[in-house]
Amino acid sequence: KIKIAASEALQCPTLLMNGYGAHRIEGIGDKHIPWIHNVKNTDMVCAIDDDNPMRILRLFNEHAGHDFLKQLKVDSNVVAKLPYMGISSISNMLSAIKMAKYFEMNENDVIFTVFTDSADMYLSRLSEMNASEGNYNINQAAIDWNSALKNQSIDYVKELSYYDKKAIHNLKYFTWVEQQGKDVEELNAQWYDENYWEERFSVVPQWDELIKEFNNKVGVSV
Repeated sequence: KIKIAASEALQCPTLLMNGYGAHRIEGIGDKHIPWIHNVKNTDMVCAIDDDNPMRILRLFNEHAGHDFLKQLKVDSNVVAKLPYMGISSISNMLSAIKMAKYFEMNENDVIFTVFTDSADMYLSRLSEMNASEGNYNINQAAIDWNSALKNQSIDYVKELSYYDKKAIHNLKYFTWVEQQGKDVEELNAQWYDENYWEERFSVVPQWDELIKEFNNKVGVSV
């Protein structure tokens, strides 16, 4: 059975508690429910304290962090690839950990998440943290590993009931119908029409072909 979790910043808990605010998890949307979010198909909401991905960003990118992870016998090839993960990627990873712990998943379960950015986008943030908090060292790496990663808890997690999901879905009205002029009938179809999302996703192969065509025109290969 598939379980789907949506992740957001604890400092801006729109899904968790209709909240708002500022946060440091760059690369994710906030304060609105995306029009293309199939809320009815979402089982859980995880809110991540933005301090945690910022700590792990340092752990995954500073030399002292890499040295500490190698002391834990983490494969050096894996350590070398950790900078591929940016702040929002790390946040997604933490949400996956929360979900796995909440549902007591084990070696028979497959957990899939998305890494949407790399640390290359946030090198200035690393410099800012070194300036404000001091240079990174082995002791801080141990603290961050244990507090922000190994001991990630199931706090600020909500398993959604039918009406929890509907309450989140209904928030789309205020952004998309009132402010952006979307059709309320389509909003209702997102909830009640069992074919709505399947029809929308059926266009993906067409998009893939258009992307390939564009990449060929501009000389990009993937």
